[in-house]
Amino acid sequence: MTAATVQTEIDVIEDVRHLSTAAREAGRILSRASGDVRNIALRGAAAALRAREADLLAANAKDVAFGREKELSAAMIDRLTLTPDRIEAMARGLEDVADMPDPIGAVLAEWDQPNGLNFQRVRVPLGVIGIIYESRPNVTADAGGLCLKSGNAAVLRGGSESVHSSGLIGDCLRRGLVDAGLPEDCLQIIKTRDRAAVGAMLQASGLIDIIVPRGGRSLIERVMAESRIPIIAHLEGICHIYVDRAANPDMARDITVNAKMRRTGICGAAETLLIDKAVAAAQLPGIVDALTNEGCELRGDAAAQTIDARIGAANAADWETEYLDAILSVKVVDGVNEAVAHINRHGSEHTDSIVTDDVAAAEIFLGNVDSAIVMHNASTQFADGGEFGMGAEIGISTGRLHARGPVGAEKLTTYKYVVRGAGQVRP
Repeated sequence: MTAATVQTEIDVIEDVRHLSTAAREAGRILSRASGDVRNIALRGAAAALRAREADLLAANAKDVAFGREKELSAAMIDRLTLTPDRIEAMARGLEDVADMPDPIGAVLAEWDQPNGLNFQRVRVPLGVIGIIYESRPNVTADAGGLCLKSGNAAVLRGGSESVHSSGLIGDCLRRGLVDAGLPEDCLQIIKTRDRAAVGAMLQASGLIDIIVPRGGRSLIERVMAESRIPIIAHLEGICHIYVDRAANPDMARDITVNAKMRRTGICGAAETLLIDKAVAAAQLPGIVDALTNEGCELRGDAAAQTIDARIGAANAADWETEYLDAILSVKVVDGVNEAVAHINRHGSEHTDSIVTDDVAAAEIFLGNVDSAIVMHNASTQFADGGEFGMGAEIGISTGRLHARGPVGAEKLTTYKYVVRGAGQVRP
C-alpha cells in the first residue's frame, strides 16, 4: 500500500467522522422539532425533486454510463435507472410519508403506581442512523425521508454506481430541511466511491447509533463482520412461490409471472417456484409458457425437467441464489409440508407466498414458514413498505431483534420512560 493510498483512506475516514459528528449535533435539533415542521421538510424535498427533474436525469445518465462500463446486468441497470415516472414516485413517496401519523411522542403505555408515581413509555428517535446501500438511487429518498419523519439524523452511503444520482437526491432532501428551518446537516450524503467510507461508518461508534445495510450478500456479510454498531439487517431476498394442489391455475400462473417478472431486480422478486406434484403435470406447462414468453430462463429439478423440456437443469446453488434477473428455479414437491421445509432450509427469511384455495393448507404455510413476510394468494412483489401502507420503507429486515419485515418510520424509533411524581422519595 503506498503512502498516497494511506493518506486517501485517512482523508475518507476523517470525512466520514466529520459528517457523522455534524449529523449528531444537528440531530438534536431535529429530534425536538414538531411533526408539522418535519412534514414541511418532507414536502419541500418532494418539491425540490420535481423542480430538479432535468438535473436528476442528467446525473443519472452519468451513473448509468458508469454502470454499463462496469458491465452490470440488465436488472441492475434497471435498478439504477431513473425516469420521470420514478422521480415523481420518489416525490409522492415523500409526501405519503409526510401524511403518515407522527411516530414521535406517542405514548405507548401509561400507568400509576400505588405510591402516586405516574409512568409513561414514550416513543423517541433512535438518534443517528447510518444507511449503506447499493445501486438503487431511490433508496436515498426513501431512507432519508423516513429518517426525517422519525426525527432521526442520517448518514447515507449509496452504491458507487449511483454516486451522482444519490448525491443530488440528497441535496433535494437537504433543501427541504432548509425550507423547514431545520439544519441541513441532519442529513449527510457520503459522496465518494471509496470503500473505506463503509469501514469508517462501521467503526463510528458513539457517532452513529444504528447501521442499516441494504444490498447483496457480500455487503451484508462485511457489515456483520466489521460493525461495532448495532445492525438492522436487510438480507438478500430469496423469495418463493408455492403452488399448492388446490391452487387456481390462472391465479397460480398470474401470480408467478408477476412475482418473478414485474421487476426482476428488486428484493421481493421470486427466485424459486415450488409446485405440488399432484398438479405439476397439469399446471407447470402453462406457467412455463407464460414465463418463457416474458423471456425468463428456467432451471429445475429432474421432476420439473421431465414435465417440461424447456426447463434446464438446476444445481444445488440455484436453490440459494438471489438472481435479481429473469431466471427462476423450479422444484416439484410433495405437498405443503415439503414446501415449508424447503423454504425454511434454503430461503433468506424474506418473503414467501402460497397459492391455494385450501384454507387449511394456507394456514399451515403461514404458520410454519419462518420468514419476515408470508403471503396467501398474493405476489411477493408486494413486499414493499408503500404497499403495506407505511408510505415507504428503509428495507425489509430479515433479522429478529427490534424490527422485522418492512422498516417504516415507526420502526426507526425506540422509547424512553417518563416518570412524574409529587415529591416521592423511596423508603
